[in-house]
Amino acid sequence: MKSVDEVADAMYEMVKDAQAVKKKLKPMDLTKAMIATYGDEVDKKLCKAAIKELINSGRCVYTYFGGSFIEIPHREGAAND
Repeated sequence: MKSVDEVADAMYEMVKDAQAVKKKLKPMDLTKAMIATYGDEVDKKLCKAAIKELINSGRCVYTYFGGSFIEIPHREGAAND
């Protein structure tokens, strides 16, 4: 079995890559991708824990535009000083 941290890191990379091409990922998109990538080493419960870890650590945030998406937090223009 993969650890929560390993799955969270892989999910973070997916979110970062998707955001670079202006694509938004839903939690289920990440779960399906992890199951496709790691097969029997992960399950939905582990993926849910990894998403929770990403949100609680502040590495990712939930956004809502007609559905829930997971994204890397945006930096406001004034925060770039």
